[in-house]
Amino acid sequence: MSVYAVDFDGLLCRDEWPNIGAPNMNTIDHFRHLRSIGNKLILWTCREGETLNAAVEWCKGYGLEFDAVNANLPERIELYGTDPRKVGADWYCDDKNHYLG
Repeated sequence: MSVYAVDFDGLLCRDEWPNIGAPNMNTIDHFRHLRSIGNKLILWTCREGETLNAAVEWCKGYGLEFDAVNANLPERIELYGTDPRKVGADWYCDDKNHYLG
């Protein structure tokens, strides 16, 4: 099992902040599949308040649900005994990912 921190704007949908852009169905289908085979997903976005709630509901409308939203997984909080501000994941998926190595 892996944990994926998944960005919203520009990855799951076209970036039209503060609105929600057109869905990226290939990406949505990919993450739905990853979750269906036992991986964990965290919605990892700068959205908050009403815009965050709208994003979560929008994702649900496409059958994409998350194990946490802008937070660490409860089982990792329990395992490490702390809930740091940085979301812990094995993979960070963002439209702005760049390799600097």
